[in-house]
Amino acid sequence: MTVVTTPAEAKQLVDKLWSYCHVLRHDGVSTIDYVDQLTLLLFLKMAQERADRRLGKEVIVPVGLSWQSLLDLEAKELKDHYEAVLEELGKNPKTARGLIYHGSENKIRSAGTLKKLIVDLIDKVNWSGTGVDIKGDAYEALLEKGAEDVKSGAGQYFTPRPLIDAIVDCVRPTPQDTIIDPACGTGGFLLAAHQHIVDNHRDKLSHDDATNLQSISGIEIVHDTARLAQMNLLLHGIGRAGGPANIDVKDALAEEPKQRVSLVLANPPFGRKSGLSTVDEFGKVTREDVSYDRTDFWVSTANKQLNFVQHIAKLLKVGGRAAVVVPDNVLFEGGAGEQIRQRLLKEYDVHTLLRLPTGIFYAGGVKANVLFFERKEVRPDKPWTEKLWVYDFRVGQHFTLRQRKLTRAHLQEFVDAYHAEKREESDRFKCFTYEELVARDKTNLDITWMRDPDLDNGDDLQPPEVIAQEIVDDLQAALSEFAAVAEALQLAKAERGEQ
Repeated sequence: MTVVTTPAEAKQLVDKLWSYCHVLRHDGVSTIDYVDQLTLLLFLKMAQERADRRLGKEVIVPVGLSWQSLLDLEAKELKDHYEAVLEELGKNPKTARGLIYHGSENKIRSAGTLKKLIVDLIDKVNWSGTGVDIKGDAYEALLEKGAEDVKSGAGQYFTPRPLIDAIVDCVRPTPQDTIIDPACGTGGFLLAAHQHIVDNHRDKLSHDDATNLQSISGIEIVHDTARLAQMNLLLHGIGRAGGPANIDVKDALAEEPKQRVSLVLANPPFGRKSGLSTVDEFGKVTREDVSYDRTDFWVSTANKQLNFVQHIAKLLKVGGRAAVVVPDNVLFEGGAGEQIRQRLLKEYDVHTLLRLPTGIFYAGGVKANVLFFERKEVRPDKPWTEKLWVYDFRVGQHFTLRQRKLTRAHLQEFVDAYHAEKREESDRFKCFTYEELVARDKTNLDITWMRDPDLDNGDDLQPPEVIAQEIVDDLQAALSEFAAVAEALQLAKAERGEQ
């Protein structure tokens, strides 16, 4: 068997795995479904490898449902047996193994193609024999390739790794932190937090610290995405296949937190409204907005980004900190948005805002920011936010997903400014007092002061593909806002009883 030992070999493995995606498209398997189907098979292969070890054997999957049982069958018998394996392994979704298989289905219609995938590709690699980083990185690369498929919509579950790493380097997770991502997607924030702790505290981890590190958790409303996240964590050494699942499949906003945590990292799904759409027998579409009945929320609203901000604030225990990616509308929207910003500034220390450039997310048209804040003891006589430092990394920055990709190095200046012993203002880093913030119309935190240097110089310095992508991003963002306004007007009309 081949043992992967270097990053270069890991890349070769990913390229080989991905080459089968094109084959499976002819079998009706979409790009994101391909990663999902690989996940189901990879787990079985690694479980077999652990059962075959000389030392520390671990039986994760019963013999009759094992990887070897797939290898032993001819193609014509394989498909039915594999589908029975999926059903049996998914019966207990509270375990990591059960979560991966619960509700799964075989989407590879051709028994011959399935046999080829098992025998010619996956069985020839010893996944458990690779280093955790290597096999984890390979799987991360597969998820990223899936996210690149714009038509699949998978990009909404994938936050760029350079951005995640910079955010984690800012908040500096510790072994004592209780860490959760309430909208975890494929688990990128959880992996980065875990890796940061291991890299910086490896020699000082106590038994309790190591146990706590395994309890890193996430919540994801889409089951197929939760499956990918759980597999991602297992491949990076987080959790146990037969132990409790690290990912909880549910709507994080539906209920008050059962326990408070010390660190929340999140990039909640974008899109303004929470709701359910139904189609009647005449084809008429009606929409029921969801305003969560949360007595702990400051304001009732159907805007799910604002609800996530409230939820994350309530998730924190005193002394806890959060870093959350939010779209621009969270910073300037009136009504509920204004009230939430006022409460957040008063009751929490909202100390830093990072304005992000366009062109870095797989979901197009995204204009986003990272909001950093901490929960404090109740102090009714004085607001906790004294100064908000805003770092503008948007103006004059031009990125695309291919020609000019965001790297971790691009964000180093911000991370250095974040951790400066004494923060100092610069062209990109400005400080605003609490009094200045609340004096702004609607407590608007969408603050900008810079002009694009390309415009000031009168030069068109950007290549045509960058300019074209920025135009597309701006148009998509504008269309999203107009669609939300149109939807709000329709709802208001319906509430007045007008036809």
